[in-house]
Amino acid sequence: MITALRRIYMALFALYLIGPIIVITAVSFNAQKFLAFPPRGFSLRWYAAIFVEADWFAALMNSLTIALASALLSTAIAVPVAYAAWRYGLRYARALFALGIAPFILPPVIMALAFLLFFSSVGVNGLMANVIIAHAIFLLALPLVTISLGLESIDKALIEAAQTMGASGWTVFRTVIVPIAAPFALAGFAFCFVLSLNEYIIALMTVGFTVETLPVKIFNALRYGYTPVIASIAVLFLLVNITVFSLIARFSNLARILGAMD
Repeated sequence: MITALRRIYMALFALYLIGPIIVITAVSFNAQKFLAFPPRGFSLRWYAAIFVEADWFAALMNSLTIALASALLSTAIAVPVAYAAWRYGLRYARALFALGIAPFILPPVIMALAFLLFFSSVGVNGLMANVIIAHAIFLLALPLVTISLGLESIDKALIEAAQTMGASGWTVFRTVIVPIAAPFALAGFAFCFVLSLNEYIIALMTVGFTVETLPVKIFNALRYGYTPVIASIAVLFLLVNITVFSLIARFSNLARILGAMD
């Protein structure tokens, strides 16, 4: 009896998790021009529409550009701060580390309002660079944490051994520190890329009326009805997320990044 209840519970739990994915995937192949489940026929035209229709393709390119640039900027800022805090224990580096994590703790709407007021006060509105900078700051905590985890995983005995054998500081950095910490930096970059790609509130409030990203485009499209293109974009985002996290699991220590102890 207990075994049967456990199996029923696990089946319901699995259905609860994958049910929305099954529904949205099925709807994305609907042959009709409306959202319906089960789908009425089978068609791939809604996936083609993402790349063929100019407005959807422009939104896709905007999202990819913003996500890539903000992830690069965020990682570039995080690397020296995390390294200085770990290698030299500088007090101001630790303070910068704490400041870098703070934006991610606050609600996105608060950060979006702060960015909106800041860009308005300096007279710079509606530029793609605005949302790139905003996303890089908002998501800075991710590469900071992952890079710090990578640096903390380095055995100090390796550094001491290299220095004992006459290696310079640059050689130690290039041959010992970078190979170990690089996968964690890549993981931080990937987390930033994925979250920026899906972010809506900050993008809307900073550049929503001039630069349309895919999440903003989806919400704007909902005003005029429901189209299976929205479902196909959701599936596309899901595939991107699965690919990114699979690469992180393959080339980095995903369990440690997610908080597992050695």
